[in-house]
Amino acid sequence: MDNNSPKVEESIIKERKASNFIRSLIIEDNKTGKWGNRVHTRFPPEPNGYLHIGHAKSICLNFGMAQEFGGITNLRFDDTNPVKEDIEYVDAIMEDVKWLGFDWEDRLFYASDYFDRLYELACELIKKGKAFVCELNPEEMREYRGTLTQAGKNSPFRDRTPEENLDIFVKMKNGEYPDGSKVLRAKIDMSHPNIVMRDPVIYRIRRAHHHRTGDKWCIYPMYDFTHCISDSLENITHSLCTLEFENNRPLYDWFLDELNLYHPQQTEFARLNLNYTVMSKRKLLQLVQEGYVNGWDDPRMPTICGLRRRGYTPESIRNFAEMIGVAKSESIVEFGQLEFAIRDHLNKVAPRVMAVLNPLKVSITNYPENQSEFLEAVNNPEDETQGTRQVPFTKELYIEKDDFMEDPPKKFFRLSPGSEVRLRYAYIIRCDEVVKDDNGEIVELRCTYFPETKSGNQTEGRKVKSTIHWVSAENAVDAEVRIYEQLFMVENPNDTSEGKSFTDYINPDSLKIIKNAKLEPSLTAAKIGDKYQFERLGYFCVDYDSKGNNPVFNRTVTLKDTWAKISNRA
Repeated sequence: MDNNSPKVEESIIKERKASNFIRSLIIEDNKTGKWGNRVHTRFPPEPNGYLHIGHAKSICLNFGMAQEFGGITNLRFDDTNPVKEDIEYVDAIMEDVKWLGFDWEDRLFYASDYFDRLYELACELIKKGKAFVCELNPEEMREYRGTLTQAGKNSPFRDRTPEENLDIFVKMKNGEYPDGSKVLRAKIDMSHPNIVMRDPVIYRIRRAHHHRTGDKWCIYPMYDFTHCISDSLENITHSLCTLEFENNRPLYDWFLDELNLYHPQQTEFARLNLNYTVMSKRKLLQLVQEGYVNGWDDPRMPTICGLRRRGYTPESIRNFAEMIGVAKSESIVEFGQLEFAIRDHLNKVAPRVMAVLNPLKVSITNYPENQSEFLEAVNNPEDETQGTRQVPFTKELYIEKDDFMEDPPKKFFRLSPGSEVRLRYAYIIRCDEVVKDDNGEIVELRCTYFPETKSGNQTEGRKVKSTIHWVSAENAVDAEVRIYEQLFMVENPNDTSEGKSFTDYINPDSLKIIKNAKLEPSLTAAKIGDKYQFERLGYFCVDYDSKGNNPVFNRTVTLKDTWAKISNRA
């Protein structure tokens, strides 16, 4: 662990890693031979938006469980709503899944692959008297559906003969009716206690260009009808869904049983709810469209592409998904746990460098003019294989303004008039003089250095209580640094109890841009996506807005560990 981060309670991590009832279910299935020891899962996103950290949990669960038990996973796009879907989302989703480290190999499927078969199966339900064409408008349909405490009533079109229903459905397919004029509904039970089972819609008329099938179809199947049949056609064993689909499981089973199809097992788990953020695709889209963020990949967004741009690693997200476990009941996960996961990983792999975000000039008055030297700095004390680097030391340096106080309190151990500090990997210096401009602003410190205190030398009788970082002014790389904070100011921005919108909780200080940061010269070789620990400041990633010799860095996470608060509340 970094010296700036308190150690994590290992017992808490182990306990949370063990919490996965899906794993226990698969182990039991394999013991009984339920699926012939097969584990075949699928990740079935709708291509109507970018994936977020909640989807990452589902990706890690579906692919991870299959890998653990020697099984396989399909990537399937449930592309049944061409109005909201786009090839842009398809490409982005595939990129995200690959980036997380998972491979569907040759098992890429689309629900639209099955449109012909789905149509045939809908006709089969009609012939069995288990589906009918309904002409109620949406408002009438809601009225007929009933409530949680009151049974619904049958549609006046429910008793059409199978022959009549089939004839109308074929005409629907052939484009003989306007959009919205008719739907195909399953004929189940309008008094069923589960409203989902009250004659749900199976098909609707929608003239929209589909990104894969073009204009072949003007009727499209509903998600609930498509999903279970797609699972069946792909021989899925464990259909893992989030809890909002629990009420839909009887319908999942009903379709497969009525059609006498191979029957996977649907199991629901709690979705990821993360405090200080929103997970709704609709709300995330609103943030983008209304300019609260700079696109889907804005580093403040909980999207996978946003986290990637911010500097999160696939390893950290996979570790986070394992750490929070899989439960049957909803709960709120602390954002600090996600931060712990990335901090823990970057602590092991990210090189250390020195950067000054708010520079204050330091002149070493007794350092020889026109002299410079190179000092050895450790790249990562957690990984000796990363070796060391040479950093230049010159007469003029930059330190952080926060590392100096002209009139310090008692426990301020950094630089002040007459006090001494050690410069990281370098020498002990003493502040002798403070230079101010005409406005009274401090613009320079004039200091003395002590050559005998070079890092690594014995310094008998001279001790300091603080070490600060610095950058050679002559060799500094100018950079833009973007400091990201939480996008929302409250733990639950979805709370509308006071009549507020989630956008009312936007943090106006969620992004601070520093234009004049000074970096050590080793960072001239930094490439887009490279990750570093800026010593004493946090972890940072090179953004793709970087151009030539003008790098842009995003702060990924601070060095401060918030796990203590989390573990105390766990």
